[in-house]
Amino acid sequence: MIQEKISIIVPTYNECDNIEQLIKRVDTSLQGYDCELIVVDDNSTDGTIDIVKKLSSAYPVKLIVRTTERGLATAVIEGIRQAQGNLIGVIDADLQHPPEVLPSIIKAIEDGADIVFASRYVPGGGVPNWGLLRRIISKGAGTLAHIFLPSSRRINDPMSGFFMFRRKCVDINKLKPTGYKIALEVLLTGDFKHPAEVPFIFEERSAGSSKLKWNTQLDYLKHIFSLMRRTGELTMFIKFVIVGLTGTVVNIGLYTLLVHFTGLANYDWLAVLIGIEVSIITNFLLNDTFTFKERRAGRSFINRLGKFNLMCLTGAAIQWGIFMLLTRVFNVYDILSNFTGIVVAFLWNYFINRNWTWR
Repeated sequence: MIQEKISIIVPTYNECDNIEQLIKRVDTSLQGYDCELIVVDDNSTDGTIDIVKKLSSAYPVKLIVRTTERGLATAVIEGIRQAQGNLIGVIDADLQHPPEVLPSIIKAIEDGADIVFASRYVPGGGVPNWGLLRRIISKGAGTLAHIFLPSSRRINDPMSGFFMFRRKCVDINKLKPTGYKIALEVLLTGDFKHPAEVPFIFEERSAGSSKLKWNTQLDYLKHIFSLMRRTGELTMFIKFVIVGLTGTVVNIGLYTLLVHFTGLANYDWLAVLIGIEVSIITNFLLNDTFTFKERRAGRSFINRLGKFNLMCLTGAAIQWGIFMLLTRVFNVYDILSNFTGIVVAFLWNYFINRNWTWR
């Protein structure tokens, strides 16, 4: 059994119907461990604070009441700041995260993990009571993180709010979350070498009301953008856009030159193909020396060029396919259809090349 002190942080706001049961279940689940439970409350008005104060005489509970700030993510940061443990766990107060999973999380830490997520999306986990829309939103948010923040792919369920990590792996001064997804913030700003997941079944809230609103989705998008900027992903993305625009100029310019100033006026199809291939090669050279310069060590130049060429040609096929589908099947305006195809093909080219050609 692990001997290090464990701090479990519980952010709360108006959870009087759940907090007593949660504290008792956490205490039962962590029998034999040196642990503390830190409740960070955003000045609840329903009696949550009084319940926690009463239970603190019988359980290892520390209460922090915030009166000037609100929000789950910042509450967790305040809990980390005041925690005494070397291992920091985070769990919601609404009992949708079953405390009985905590021993499995700790076991994964004992086995060498430095951050462990309780996951709905690994074998044994699940969300049995969710409707289709909620499943789409949850999976969509996770997919968005996996696409724009590739480092998050180490975890199947980066949206989980139930996790534990080694405190030494996180610089609290780097935590600058927006909204509710503190786990994603911790994962991407921390120095974690051995992430792991354990399954859990997400329970439905039995009492109280959800604090999540529709503007939470906007906060999440802002958070994704913030993490892209701080992790360098945004810089790479912008560089790739600049290179892509340069390639467009090369493509159109070479086509114009070949058709209007050489003998290829009757072979415009050949001029198109030459323009495409030359623009792909120039894009590759610029990306190799500008966008992904730091990621090419130990990889063959010819290998990178071949992969880039293949993916860009595939992107061109995707663009054409989307254009044909939208215009021929759905009767969408041709310019809008072409623009849609260009955007999808561009995203394909960026994310596939970023994670395969310059992995």
